Amino acid sequence: MTRAAITAVGHFLPDDVMTNADLEKLVDTNDEWIRTRTGIRERRVLWDEDKATSYMATKAAEEVLEKRGIDADEIDAIIVGTVTPDMFFPSTACLVQANIGATNAWGFDVSAACCGFLFSFETGARLVQSGQYEKVLVIGADKMSSIIDYTNRNTCVIFGDGAGAVLIEPDTDGYGLHDSVMHVDGSNWEALCMHGGGSLHPPSHETVDKGWHYLEQEGRTVFKVAVAGMADVSAEVMERNDLTGDDIRYLVPHQANQRIIDATARRMGITMDKVMLNIDRYGNTTAATIPLCLHDWEHQLKRGDNLILAAFGGGFTWGAAYVKWAYDGANVARTKFAAEVAQV
Repeated sequence: MTRAAITAVGHFLPDDVMTNADLEKLVDTNDEWIRTRTGIRERRVLWDEDKATSYMATKAAEEVLEKRGIDADEIDAIIVGTVTPDMFFPSTACLVQANIGATNAWGFDVSAACCGFLFSFETGARLVQSGQYEKVLVIGADKMSSIIDYTNRNTCVIFGDGAGAVLIEPDTDGYGLHDSVMHVDGSNWEALCMHGGGSLHPPSHETVDKGWHYLEQEGRTVFKVAVAGMADVSAEVMERNDLTGDDIRYLVPHQANQRIIDATARRMGITMDKVMLNIDRYGNTTAATIPLCLHDWEHQLKRGDNLILAAFGGGFTWGAAYVKWAYDGANVARTKFAAEVAQV
C-alpha cells in the first residue's frame, strides 16, 4: 500500500517580535491577563507592507527544497492553506510557484482558517496516494496582522504571522498518513469570520467604517466548540486505529489557546510532555501553527513515531490526522537557511 509521507519541513518567521508589554501600550490589557487566558508571551509580526503571505510561504518552501536537496522543477503540485492571500487572485500557490521556479507544478489555495494546513495536507496526501504525483508541497501561511484590529484587545493579543511547509512523497514502508477525520459546520459561521471584502460585502467606505475588514470573533462560543471539536476528533482517530496514549509520541495541535490544547491532551490520555507547544513564542499563526511545530520538533522526531495532528478553525472547520513519521529528524543537517532568512 502506498502512503503519503512527510519527507522535509521548512518554516519562516518574521524578525519583529510583539510582546505582551508592547500590546499593553495599544489596548487595555496586561501580560498576566494574556498569558492566563491564552498562554501567549509574544508573537512575530511582518510589519513590512511590501511583504505579504506569499513572501513567507516562499521562504518556507525554499527551506524545504534545500533540506530535501531537490530542485523546484521536481515539485508536481503546490497547495497553500491561508485566509490572508496576497490578493483574491491569482492564488498564493501561483505566486509561490513563480517565486521558487517550480515550472512543472500546478496548485491552488485552501481557505479553511486555522485548519488550512490540515485540510491542505489531507488533500496533498490524496494526490500522492493517487499515484499521479510524486512530490507535493503543502504550505500553511498567514499574515494575520493584515486583518487584525490592534484596538480590539479580544483579538489582537492572539494572532501572529508566520509560515510552515512540508514536502509529501509516496512511501511503501508503512510511513505517512494512516487515517484522518475532517469536519465543517457553517451553521455558526459568524462566531469567527471577516464580514467585509467578499462578494457579499465588497470593499466600500461603509465596510471600512464598520471595521468589517478585520477578523471578528465571539471568544466564548469559539472556545466552547473548539475544546469539544479538537478533543473529540483526536480521540476518534486514536480509537479508529486502536491507539492509546502510550502509543502516541506527540500531539501536534493547532496553537489556538493553551487551555484548548490542554483539554485535547487530557481527552487523548497523554501527558503534556507529549504535546508540541510554541504558542507562547509565536501566538496563533492560523494555518502555519502545525507545520511550525513540526519544524521546531523535527530534530526530536524519529522514524516510526506516531503523531496526531489536530486543528479547529473558523467555518467552523476541524479535524485530526494520524501520521507515522517517516525519517529520523536528528539526521537532518541543520542548514544556514534560517540564519540567511533572518538577515533579509
